Amino acid sequence: MRLVFAGTPEVAVPALDALLASDRHEVVAVVTRPDAPAGRGRRLVASPIADRAAEAGIEILRPRRPKEPAFLARLAEIAPDCCPVVAYGALLPRAALDVPARGWVNLHFSLLPAWRGAAPVQHALLAGDQMTGASTFQIEEGLDSGPVYGVVTEEVRPLDTSGDLLTRLALAGSGLLAATMDGIEDGTLVPRPQPAEGVSHAPKLTVADAEVDWAAPAVRVDRVVRACTPAPGAWSTFRGERIKLRQVSQLPDQPALEPGELRADKRTVRVGTGSHPVELAWVQPQGKRPMPAADWARGVRVAEGERLGG
Repeated sequence: MRLVFAGTPEVAVPALDALLASDRHEVVAVVTRPDAPAGRGRRLVASPIADRAAEAGIEILRPRRPKEPAFLARLAEIAPDCCPVVAYGALLPRAALDVPARGWVNLHFSLLPAWRGAAPVQHALLAGDQMTGASTFQIEEGLDSGPVYGVVTEEVRPLDTSGDLLTRLALAGSGLLAATMDGIEDGTLVPRPQPAEGVSHAPKLTVADAEVDWAAPAVRVDRVVRACTPAPGAWSTFRGERIKLRQVSQLPDQPALEPGELRADKRTVRVGTGSHPVELAWVQPQGKRPMPAADWARGVRVAEGERLGG
């Protein structure tokens, strides 16, 4: 089949690579978000998918909005059979959905109908899910509600961050998407409607969502830190300045501390929660690089009774 691939971030690259390597399909173009400012200099930078397409010599379409007439006209000229999608980052209008004869097929990083939305992996970790996965489904105008072609499952490991889990799902999902394209071409795959039960939603996590509530139980603190790593980055405050938290460990056998209360020695930094303490592993003070928590505590000279958070 002639394919136009839509995607933007690094997590979409394994799927594009899998389709480029296929001897059954031809990726004739990619659709991605426009170049965006990045870094301290705010220099315009192409998306990872645009970079990969440039390496492969594929046409790159960068509409600001996929409803733009010029984009729709060019898509119709290309006349793809199917448009696979991974984390494109914009809603597709009906005029675009109607162009490919076999529709648009999305690779979504959850076991649908669970965690429909922009941040399925983060919400799976926040909820304490022990199993997740990826699904391919036919895109329709509803949010991640179209009929499903196939799934792969992935166990959630105790120390997984959203970055860890998403990396594994991107690799597993790339094979699923390629197999889905094969099945659509063969006519051996028929999408099945999602069940009405078990629907949950996964809106994008904001910086405000990533603030640690030390009055919450330690298990919740651990989930927030892992879910928000690497983005948007779990954080708290110390002496009025924001500090990012990169990893914590629960200490159920340690004496309780008041929520947010800090206890530091030469090797460990403990923080009180609404249940048992947690140990900080890595922290990132504002404007500095990540560092071991014990090194940070020595540098700032944590005093008895000082706390994280408001």
